[in-house]
Amino acid sequence: MFENILVETHGGVGLVRLNRPEQLNALNTATLNELAQAVRGFEQDEAIGAIVLTGNERAFAAGADILEFQRTSLPELLRGQRTDAYETLRRVRKPLVAAVSGYAYGGGCELAMLCDLIVASETARFAQPEVNLGLIPGGGGTQRLTRQVGRYLAMEVVLAGRVLSAWEAYRRGLVNRVVPVELYLEEALELAQGVAERAPLAVRLAKDAVNRALEVGLEAGLALERSNFLVAFGSEDKAEGTQAFVERRKPVWKGR
Repeated sequence: MFENILVETHGGVGLVRLNRPEQLNALNTATLNELAQAVRGFEQDEAIGAIVLTGNERAFAAGADILEFQRTSLPELLRGQRTDAYETLRRVRKPLVAAVSGYAYGGGCELAMLCDLIVASETARFAQPEVNLGLIPGGGGTQRLTRQVGRYLAMEVVLAGRVLSAWEAYRRGLVNRVVPVELYLEEALELAQGVAERAPLAVRLAKDAVNRALEVGLEAGLALERSNFLVAFGSEDKAEGTQAFVERRKPVWKGR
């Protein structure tokens, strides 16, 4: 079904692997479209509570496919297929976990930052080197990186080509965990499974509230949180969760 990705399920977790190893998982338009299609499929699958995106040990994704860029005209770029794929991922309501090893450069770094949680191997490297090609980041790199690591470090990464190691990315709040390379995918799947076992509606509402905290002022953010809290409070899952707590049993979530 797919040519550039591999799709699997692990319990309540959907796993999407970028699978262009000879190109270090460079993100061409076909790959991004397949990625968006796979994630939409998991979004619609009620058995899936979280989604993991990964590459391989050598590269999560080493950036955009430069050969494709050479062949792409400005009118073709303006049709927005690449942007549409990124927007699909940005709007996914289920939590996304990036399992990153090796290169996460350019579009690969942007793809990781689209996710809600990032587990990195000790070999992971994050960079936005687009200026070396006469370009700038075009998939959210200037915006998300600045929000995560601050203006001055973002300037150095974007303008001067600074590469962030896994541990520096961790210290700067760009990744959640750093683990040995042989464990990074296992750790990401375990983290995602822990999320998938929580109340689905509450997870979606909480993700929405946290993401909006970066986009709106405090007053608007508090109003959104309150609204989402009231939705959760009126849900069947809230009734089940509180009853299960009182009865000291595992809840059975319905996602509504």
